[in-house]
Formats: sequence, C-alpha cells, structure tokens
Amino acid sequence: MGSHITPNVDAILNQLTLEEKVSLLAGKNFWETVDIPEKGVPSVKVSDGPNGARGATFKNGPTAACFPASCLLASTWDVEAARRIGNALAEETQSKGARALLAPTVCPHRHPLGGRNFESFSEDPLLAGKMAAQYIHGLQEKGVAATIKHFAANEQETCRFTVNAHIAERALREIYLKPFEIAIKEANPMAVMTSYNILNGHHADSSSFLLKDVLRGQWGWNGLVMSDWGGTNSTADSLEAGLDLEMPGPTKWRKAETVLEEIKAGRVSERTIDACARNVLEFMAKLGCFEDPSISEEKSINKPEHQQLIRSVGSQGLVLLKNEDNTLPLKKEQLANKKVALLGFAKEGLIHGGGSASVNAHYRVTAEEGLRSALGDAIEFDYAQGAHTFRQLPLMNNMVVDRDGQPGWTLDLFFNEDATGEPSASRHSDVAAYVPIFVKEAWGSLRATAQFTPSQSGRHYLGMSGLGRSKVLIDGQMAYEQKENCPDSMAFLLGGVKEPEVQWDFEGGKTYTVEVTTLKPSKSGGLSLIDGYIGFRAGFMTEEEHNRDLVSEAVEVAKRSDLAIVFTGHTPDWETEGQDQISFSLPSNGSQDRLVTAVSSVNTNTIVVNCTGVAIDMPWLDKVKAVVQAWFPGQEAGNAIADVLTGAVNPSGRLPVSFPRRIEDAPAHGNFPGEYIDGQLNVTYEEGIFVGYRHYDRSEKHRSQVLFPFGYGLSYTTFAHANPRVSISENAEKFDVTIEVTNTGSLAGADVVQVYAGAKQASSENPVKELVGFAKVQLEPKQSKTVSVEFDTRQLAHFSEGTSRWEIDGGEYEISIGRSVQDIVGKLTLSVGAQSYKL
Repeated sequence: MGSHITPNVDAILNQLTLEEKVSLLAGKNFWETVDIPEKGVPSVKVSDGPNGARGATFKNGPTAACFPASCLLASTWDVEAARRIGNALAEETQSKGARALLAPTVCPHRHPLGGRNFESFSEDPLLAGKMAAQYIHGLQEKGVAATIKHFAANEQETCRFTVNAHIAERALREIYLKPFEIAIKEANPMAVMTSYNILNGHHADSSSFLLKDVLRGQWGWNGLVMSDWGGTNSTADSLEAGLDLEMPGPTKWRKAETVLEEIKAGRVSERTIDACARNVLEFMAKLGCFEDPSISEEKSINKPEHQQLIRSVGSQGLVLLKNEDNTLPLKKEQLANKKVALLGFAKEGLIHGGGSASVNAHYRVTAEEGLRSALGDAIEFDYAQGAHTFRQLPLMNNMVVDRDGQPGWTLDLFFNEDATGEPSASRHSDVAAYVPIFVKEAWGSLRATAQFTPSQSGRHYLGMSGLGRSKVLIDGQMAYEQKENCPDSMAFLLGGVKEPEVQWDFEGGKTYTVEVTTLKPSKSGGLSLIDGYIGFRAGFMTEEEHNRDLVSEAVEVAKRSDLAIVFTGHTPDWETEGQDQISFSLPSNGSQDRLVTAVSSVNTNTIVVNCTGVAIDMPWLDKVKAVVQAWFPGQEAGNAIADVLTGAVNPSGRLPVSFPRRIEDAPAHGNFPGEYIDGQLNVTYEEGIFVGYRHYDRSEKHRSQVLFPFGYGLSYTTFAHANPRVSISENAEKFDVTIEVTNTGSLAGADVVQVYAGAKQASSENPVKELVGFAKVQLEPKQSKTVSVEFDTRQLAHFSEGTSRWEIDGGEYEISIGRSVQDIVGKLTLSVGAQSYKL
C-alpha cells in the first residue's frame, strides 16, 4: 500500500449530523458511496469483478482486460501467480476510476453444478484461502481495496436470495468459513461482502454470528462490511449486526427517516450508526480519497504486460487430463502438410463465465487463431461447428425495420399496465430486447413492433420471454403467450431463461408485422433491484439453421483430417452467476457429447479441449487420445491453449476440484439445490465436512467414483520423488516437510508437491487426510531440487461442537506427499500431543 496522509476520522465524524452519518451507510448510486462535499467527505467508486475490472457499464462499456477465472488460477497452485494477477487487476481497477474491486470470491465448490464455481477457487479451503490471500496482497499493495465475498455459505445460485442453508457449525468452521479465515488473517482485505442467502435461519447481512462473533470478534478483523447488490434485507437488524454499507444506492432500507424511527424506538443505537459511519470513512481514508476525492474517467488501457501475464498464467492453469500414446504435444514438423480438423468452439473464445465476472474484453483470441499462429501455414485447417449449443434463439435483429423504415424495432412505452392508448414515450431499438439493467425509468408496459421480411420460406422458430406477462402477435394473430411472470429475473438478465420455441409458417419475401407486448411484473421473482421493471427479449431462427445436421458436417471434416481437435465447453449463457448448471452433461441436450463420440469414431487421433469452470461428464473419455481441461483462460485463451497443445508450455496445472464419474457420485448429491418447505427453498449440507476429496478418500469404493482426483494433472515430462523428511520446530508448533524432486524426463517442467495430513488411526468422523500445504517447483531436465512445505500444528485440529474449541487428538499422524490426493509418493509418521485452541 502506498502511504497516505491519514485524516482525523473522528474529527470528521464529530462534525456530521446524525442524518449525514446515516446517509453514508448506503450507496449514492450503483457503484459509488455518498459524498458530503460541504463537510469534506468524498465518494469512493467500486467495480466488478474477480477476473477483470469491468467499470460502471454492465454490457458493452469501455473495454477491459479479461484475466483467467479463479478456478484456473487455483489450478496453477502458484500463489505468486495469484499475487501478480492481483497487481494487474489493481491497475485495471484504477483505469476504471475505481478504488475497490469486488473480489475475490472464495466460497468452496460444494457441488459440480454450482453456477458460480468458476468464479471461486477450489473445493479445498486451504488452497482457496492461500490463493485468495495472495490475490488480495496483489491488489492492496497497489492501493486498491479487495472485497472478499460472499460471506458466507453462498455455494449455489438456485434461489440464492432466499435459500436457507442449514450447516452444522463444524462444517461451517472447517470448510465454508476457513478460506475466509485464512485470507482475512493473512492478507487483511479492506472490505468483506455479505452473501444473499440465509444461513441457519438468519440472513447473512444481518447475522450477528457471522459479522460480530466470528469476523470482528474471533478473527479480530476491522474493515468495511458491505452488502451484495440488493442483498440488504432489514434496517435495524443489519445495522446492529454490523453491516456498514448497503449497496447499491439509492437506499432501500436506510432512508434517514426510517433509521431515525428505529433509533427512537430503541432498535438501533446511535453508537451503532457512529461505528458503521466510522468504518465507511476509514475505508475512504485508507484509499486516499480525502487527499484526492476525484473519480477519474473510465479508460481502456490494453497493457502488453497484462497480455503477457494473462497468457502465461492461462497456460500454467491448463490441466492435461489424458495423453494416450503421447499424442500431445503437437509438433509443427510432424504435422507439416497434414490436415487438422478444428471443431466445436474453435472459432469462439470461451474466456469467462456469465454475470458479474463478465467483461467487455479488449479482445479475445480464439483457439483457431492461437493454433494458426503457433503452427503456421504448413498445416491445413478445416472447421465445422459440429453442435447446436445455443440456450436461447438469437435475437430477432435481422430482416426487421422499425416504424420509420430503419433497421431495428420501435419501442412504445406506457405508464399504464396494459399497453393501450397513446404511448407515453417511443424510441428506436437496434435489438429485439429491453433489459432493465441500470434503468432508472419504470414503465407499466411496453409494445415492440417491427416489419419482418424473411429471406426464405419455412416453418421458422420464434422464442420470447418477458419479466412480466407477455405475448407475440404476427399480423395480429397470437403466436405465443407467456401467461405468468418470469420465475427467475436473474436468469432473464443473464440470458439463461429457457424460452419455449414456437414455430410459425413464413413466406420468403413477404412482409409481416411482428408485435411484442410485455407488462410490468408485480414482483420479479429474484433480484429485488429490478422488482417492478419491465423487460423482454425476442429470438428468431430459420428452420434451415435450427434443424441443420451439424454433427454430420463435422464427421465429414474429421474423416478427411489427420487429426481432430474438438473444443467443448460452456458459453456464459450456460455457466453463469444467477443459476446453477442444469446438467452434468455438456449443453445442449447432449449435442457436444454426440459430436465428440461421432468424431472419435471416424478419427482415431481425436483431442478434446474443454472450457468449463466445473467438472463435467465425459462419456467419450475412452474414445479420445487426449483431454485438456482449459477452464476459462481470459482474453489470451487461444494462445494459452495453443502454447500447451504445441508444447511451447509444458502443462503444470493440477485439478483444484475432484471430477466425479457421475453426478450421483458427488457428495452433495441429493442435497443440492435443496427442497421447498412452505414455499421456501431449504438446503441441508448433510455431507458435513466430507466435501470433495474428503468424501472420496473414505474408502476404496468412494475413490473408484472419481474420474480425476483432486490435485491430478499430467506433464510432458516425468518426475521422481525421494528422501521425504519432516522436522518439528522447537516449540512444536510448526512442521517442515521436505522431499527431493527430480525431473527425469527430457523437457523442462513444473511439479506440484502436495502435502496431506491425517491421524494414522483414522476416525470415521474425520477425513483420512487433508491438504496442509503445497509448493510448485520448476525443473530443467535431470535437475533436482529439495522442496520444503511448512505447516502449523494447528492445521491438524478439528472443530468440536461440544467444547466450541479446535481440538487435536493426541497420537500418531501420517504425512502423505502426493502428486494428487490419490497418487502418494512418500509417507512419514509423527507423534503429536493432544491440544486445544480457543476460537
């Protein structure tokens, strides 16, 4: 952190009226806090998100660097890479006029269908916490505040605003709070963001247990607590629990008159108002806002050093899952004058997930572009799409003109709620959509009209959805009617509502009047920020496009090629904030699985490169030669992928999550996303502490349910491990595990040494072993290094709900050194005395 002249926060606080103090406790607008210029109080601007500083505009704003997703960052197992990413993100944040980044996300991956898993690090709390700590250091040493989120237990997106998560305190302490605890104690983030969900009956934003007892009490943290956007659920309760800042503004719960009434009634104390206001002022002071209160204009600065970092870390985080017959790396000289089929998403860069992690990237390098650049002109590439993967029909933007004959639509907006009479306003729209993101105007209804002249005859496809009740008319005839409000407004915003597809007979060259009407919903069914706002989208696809046999086209391309590379994955419509995955299979409706199976049946040299932030089903695994898990690598995706495929970079990524064989094998299966009780979704974390590898490690039967274990990843070279040792510090509080690692192959490469520990006589109540430390080592061919991994005695403790303390059972403990949680290369035994720790 740079040094700042520290203003006298108490003096500033003392000159504010009670109403002015209250005004500081909610945002001024979507991204800024309230300023009081006459009292010298500035405003501070914040920005999304974890893999890029987007700025104030949700879509199509100034371009920004798109960094690798946190799931990829975790698969590097390189804490220094996390710090460098944090440094670069700080510069990006400042380029958008912001001084705080709403990141990192650290909630553990509880279930493979978690919609926001990609945005977080790992199923393991130690790996997540250690990566997050260095990410935070990277941000804050460059003068930008980190906002660790979402505190706590936001492991699913289904009904995330209202779901009641029931979690026993042991599981909460050991798994779900642990990454926060590690990052907060090691890196001291300036801000914490609360989650939307209810935890054990209390909304997170008003949970005294989370905010007072744990965060500020037991962990001793002192910073700013802000709500997630629209995630404040009360006035008095949230204030008294210690929620300093309601976001966004203008306030919903903290109007001056409301808070003053709560003070008068004795439900809120003035001391609480002072404490919250002080935290807001101190946050500004740490960020230098009093010295320089300006909020600079947003800029797009495409830095070459950021490009290089994104490419380097992106390639480091790719995980080689299978490499039969050493099919990879691809060598230019071996492929000369041969044909390579590029199939699936080869021409579409899958660089990030959906929601607040999405950015308008400076650019995106596709896999095709990366491979063409790496392999040159001596190789003939052929392309086929191979699979329908759309979640919604493309917007009906082509072949339409508005009332004035201009390409696009006419939108008529009404204050009334039935779209009748003269409109209150009319405007042109280039797209067949009206999406209420950051809209400040609330209408009662909307009618969108266009003249549509199809280029070909056929029984074409229409799709439509609205936040409220809606309908589509073609030349006055009802084509489709949505009779209910949209059940999930967040899914609507993020493009994830599955729209019924309606067919309609059109004659090519004939002009039709298309009319869409949509009404204001009484309640949006999700994100409270858009309650009462209208919104719609209308899609269209020709019969020929919709029913095109893409698989057969791909098979023909694969047949005439010497090598086939199939790029599979999730677009931001399919993997996104706001909703969980609908299936363990790749979308849509098995189309990508059918593509891989069909291609591998006609080309024995088939490689799959998968871009998802989660584990997926791989029914074709035995039929392909190689598989690379590429996650979401950021704007340099194609180059990072090409670097690994061609051997310019030796893959060193290791899985930060377990890949189960079937979704039924996931430990949370049957308890995700929960069940409805009296109209409210409740989810019980019945698996307790046995999340991810902790579950699969319980028996040989469970281990066989894993397709690829936690910590797994292949290399183009080989490593040998020898001479494992452990030493104990004089005060018996630290262990130092060392092992000699040798690169026995012919290529330079990196190995990840993983250290696990558990009681030698395992109890069914405890995991067999847990990750206690790790280190990444880079080695030239035939080079050896002694790798050291240190961990604390306290990491062997488990939380006792009976004593409310961390307890270590005395006895012998086994230290396991592995290349993965299942591939153990060395074991050591040590004796530890019984110990007990206060919270």
